Amino acid sequence: MERPPLRRACLLWAALAVPALTADRLGMNEPRALEQQVAGLVVLAAAVAVARRRPLAAFALTAVLSLAAAPALFTVSYGPALAVFALLLGLRADRGRPAAVVFGAVGCLGTARIALLGVDPAAEWVVLTGTVLFGCVFPWLGGRSWRQSRQLAEAGWTRAARLEGEQRIAEERARLRERARIAQDMHDSLGHELSLIALRAGALQVAPDLPDHHRTAAADLRAAAADATERLHRVIGVLREEDEPPSLTPPGETVEQLVARAAESGLPVRWEPAEDRTPARRPAGGVAERVLYRVVREALTNAARHAPGAEVTVAAERGAEGVTVTVTSGRGSGPGVPSSGGTGLQALRAAVTAVGGDFEAGPCGQGFRVRAYVPEEATATPARSAPAPAAPPAPYAPFTRARRRVALAFATALGAGLVLLGGAFSWYAYTETHSVLPPASYAELRLGATVGDLADVLPERTVRDAPVERAPAPPSTGSECRYYRASGELLVSVDHFRLCFDNAGRLVAKDVIPRADLPQRPSQDEEFVR
Repeated sequence: MERPPLRRACLLWAALAVPALTADRLGMNEPRALEQQVAGLVVLAAAVAVARRRPLAAFALTAVLSLAAAPALFTVSYGPALAVFALLLGLRADRGRPAAVVFGAVGCLGTARIALLGVDPAAEWVVLTGTVLFGCVFPWLGGRSWRQSRQLAEAGWTRAARLEGEQRIAEERARLRERARIAQDMHDSLGHELSLIALRAGALQVAPDLPDHHRTAAADLRAAAADATERLHRVIGVLREEDEPPSLTPPGETVEQLVARAAESGLPVRWEPAEDRTPARRPAGGVAERVLYRVVREALTNAARHAPGAEVTVAAERGAEGVTVTVTSGRGSGPGVPSSGGTGLQALRAAVTAVGGDFEAGPCGQGFRVRAYVPEEATATPARSAPAPAAPPAPYAPFTRARRRVALAFATALGAGLVLLGGAFSWYAYTETHSVLPPASYAELRLGATVGDLADVLPERTVRDAPVERAPAPPSTGSECRYYRASGELLVSVDHFRLCFDNAGRLVAKDVIPRADLPQRPSQDEEFVR
């Protein structure tokens, strides 16, 4: 269970108060008065209290506290708190520009304090810059990265849920398409069979030797079959989608067999085959055969329903590259079923054009004609085919831009840090190597010489971090002492020379200060002016 906010705030304050209370006792900071320590704890408590709603204010309070404790901003007492509140600032703040402004303001205030109160401005400014960069900017960037990672994760889950919903919609649409396909097959096959039943019932109705009560039953059967055909057509028309051609499932018989079965049922139909061996005479199964079969079946069904008693002619003509089938019906001898919109012909047109053929349907004289041309090498391109596996999607654009921004920010901060470290080390090497007084030159120095006499011998710079704590007491109160390095070695402790001058600029004392890892001993080179 998540801890209450108040309890977590108290734990955070306690964790930040530990270094503030123990750093002085462990000798990691300059000793401070009890009032200063209590004031620091109060400021940390205020920063923790406002950190959740005002993270920028919390960081600003901690930065001011650190600057009050040390002009270079870095202290062991408040350094951890500064980094923690910078991290929380990046994690909780929406915008990055206010944080950048505060970082710049902290650097400017620290620079002003160093210029006014600093002992070694160059070294302290390097410490200030390093603290702002590594103790403030880097934790802030870490918080920003953490925040963006959480936002990207939430956006990823949201996108995954949306894709899952789209997948469910696609599956449901595929299911509806399959139902529409099955319904279309039922319409084509059952509608044709019901039309043939109606024809047989009509032939039975006009039989001369049929009793009157059987004749009435045959008429009722014919009317019921016609009514069932019409209702089936309306119901299937609701389920069928307009942009889908009918299914090309193999019918199991040829066009010639279809025409023969319709003639046996009483439909006055005549078959005119092509001179050459046409696809209608081949075993069913090819795309061209299936399309032609459906065209003829639908045309015969329409002729039986809308023009009963009309003579129908089915003619096949073979061309150089395909087969043309023409179904022509005359004027009916009895009342037919009114047309319900021509959706069957629209479906046939879609099926024929899908395989690269041509379709025509319209009045011809006093009747109706349907003509379809199908290429010999027809290939089906049904709209319901399963989609090919999609290529891997490109990376989500917001994700890519966010990662690029974070990487750019880290690279910029790291580059700035490297430049800062390089510049600081270069300055350190320059100051250390240009404050070296060779031992031979030191041995030639004579007490009583003036600064002007020694100008060509003395280095152009003096040591900034002089070992004052290891040096002996100065010879007089008004003397000015200068410190020089005895060697140009870097990053190690070396011996130092101290030269003291009186108010007149005369050399009054010269001392050798051994390096830090050697025991203190009286200087054998110490000389005084008598």
